[in-house]
Amino acid sequence: MPITELQISRIRNLQTPVFSPASRINIISGQNGSGKTSILEAIHFLSTTRSFRTTELRHLVSQGEQSALVFSRVESSSSTHPLALGVERTLDGDVRVRFDGRSLDSAELASLLPVQVLYSGTFELLDGSPSVRRQFIDWGGFHADPAFITLWRGFRRALKQRNSLLKYGKIDRFQMQVWDREFVSYGELLTQHRQAYIAALLPEFKRILSVLLGDVEVELKFHSGWDSKRELMAVLADQFPREAAQGFTLSGPQRADLRFRCGGVNAADRLSRGQKKLVVSALRLAQGQLFRQKADRPCIYLIDDLPSELDEPHARLFCQFLERSQDQCFITCVEPDTLTEFWSPDTDLALFHLDAGHLLSR
Repeated sequence: MPITELQISRIRNLQTPVFSPASRINIISGQNGSGKTSILEAIHFLSTTRSFRTTELRHLVSQGEQSALVFSRVESSSSTHPLALGVERTLDGDVRVRFDGRSLDSAELASLLPVQVLYSGTFELLDGSPSVRRQFIDWGGFHADPAFITLWRGFRRALKQRNSLLKYGKIDRFQMQVWDREFVSYGELLTQHRQAYIAALLPEFKRILSVLLGDVEVELKFHSGWDSKRELMAVLADQFPREAAQGFTLSGPQRADLRFRCGGVNAADRLSRGQKKLVVSALRLAQGQLFRQKADRPCIYLIDDLPSELDEPHARLFCQFLERSQDQCFITCVEPDTLTEFWSPDTDLALFHLDAGHLLSR
């Protein structure tokens, strides 16, 4: 669902820019500190009601303002003309999402406008917290199967209730058994969906990685969060004394992870920083490709400072994958000349320049 018009209000230092992006490739240039990444943040906000750089909304909202607002028009297969989509979120926590005259919840919004982000923090996917990798898995699971969000929410509710009982120490064994059953029921189904998603992703990942990284082989394996040779209920029973002492659930899907191996060792310890970037780039490209296969529609790529994250030959290869897709892309850089030559003449390409928060077409 490509964006045809974007209006940004009260976000960081942006001076309410209004622009009409190209349907395919949009290159936004500007000096460091000019606000290029803020444009990408605004698009991410339009899809998720939050920033990809900070969990604190007050850091996203312009100084002295009480809310952030992004209005857009997006193409839809159900309409012959672009439809209005607007997202506003206040510092008090109120969120308003309107699409074509009706309100949406957060899951409907994320499904409507799926975005993939590549920025400096994205490259922690290999050696950062397991929670980063779970978010990656769950983005794919959410977009691959409508049942996924129901399972995810059911499991999170069961985990919260179980942890609450463990934390406060006064454990009613009957209540614990009820939440154990909920935890296991939702948890095992959620894990099956995650496993199925990674199994579908793996061939695409290997295909793209072989182009980007050559002969260096990287193995990707899904870890469920507990000893997969045992029943989850049995694991909970064995660990209950330790859990009661520590006050939280020790094993389960909340501990799921992706593990990367190269040459028999942890890939994060073996690969160079540049190679790690290529592995993560292959993961994101594979995820976008799989989304198109499953949903039969493109997603939106937000790529921050591509030339500084990948060297010229690999940036060119990366752009070739993007060009063969049908994805709408927003790519930031300091000098646009480093990227403009990567695209074929018939690619729908638009160039913009940002100076002190003001966005201009080039």
